[in-house]
Formats: sequence, C-alpha cells, structure tokens
Amino acid sequence: MTPDEKAWLAVHNLLDPFNLITIGGEAAISVAANSHSPYGPGFPGWRRYVGVSFTQDMTGEFFGTFLIPSLVHQDPHYHREPTATIRHRIAHAALQVLWTQGDNGRGMINYADLVGFAIDDEIGNLYVPGQQTRCTATTERYFTGLATAPIDNYVTEFLPDVARHIHIQIVVIQRVINQVARNDSTAP
Repeated sequence: MTPDEKAWLAVHNLLDPFNLITIGGEAAISVAANSHSPYGPGFPGWRRYVGVSFTQDMTGEFFGTFLIPSLVHQDPHYHREPTATIRHRIAHAALQVLWTQGDNGRGMINYADLVGFAIDDEIGNLYVPGQQTRCTATTERYFTGLATAPIDNYVTEFLPDVARHIHIQIVVIQRVINQVARNDSTAP
C-alpha cells in the first residue's frame, strides 16, 4: 500500500458507521453507569466522552494505520488465514500483535502496535480526564492494550465463518432488497 492508501484507510476506519455507533454506545453506557465520572452526567458528559473517544481513535488511526506503517513500510491490514487449522488461526491472531506483514509481503515486527500503543497512551495522558499519568499506570495501560489487541484480530479472523454458518449475509442482503423494493413501489 502507498502512504496515500494508508491515509485513506485510516480515515475510512475512523469514520466507519459501526465505529461511530460503538463510540456513541460505549459513551452512553459509561456515562449512564457512572454519572460521577470525570466526564460528568447527562448529555454534556456523553458529549465529552464521545469527544475524547473519537480523539483517541483519530490518534490511533493516524499513528497505527498511517504514519508508522508508512515510515516502516508495514501493511496495516490483518490478514486472515481461513484455510488454516483453528489452532493455527488462534495463534496467528494473537501473534499478529507482535509480528505482521510488510508492504513487500514479508514478515516484520509490528511497529504500528508496539510503538503506536505507547504513543497513543502518552498523548492520551495530555487530555483524557481522570486518567492516571504515573509511569506505572501508563505502563499498565500499554500492556493491557497489547494483551487485548488480539480480540480485534479474533473477530476479523472468525466472524466471517460464524456469519456464513448462521447466514447473516443472506438476511442482510434480503433486507436491503426488501427496502429497495419498497422504495421503488412507492416512487411516482
């Protein structure tokens, strides 16, 4: 991928409707569960939480999808292995946090995750309300981020298989077809 393509991928990931819905939903649940958080109660608290979460995503996409992969010639995509054994796929998804694919298709250290997580967290120390900024708290967040990073890879690796088995794709396509048919029948 070229740096321009990596930049467009970062923008696409940031503005993806499911990402935006996740940010809004997570903010709503968090503010509803703890109105005494540093974000405050109600709609103003929700707005602050959404703003901080969106800014964190923007920082992560900039460094982890665009800048670092462009500088070190790293492919920012996760590459599925749907024909491998389940055990291999689980290990592949976990190890991809440390070892990934370069733009040339060869393996390389995953600088985007290893360096990007640290940069994101340090920048977050500047503006995330209520966040502990001690070195131990920052280190703990960094290693928690690395430990939980494979979750996204597991979803990417296995969700298409699950969807195929429960026929989600067919249901979604059928709903789109039904909506288009309804709109066409009501048109003058």
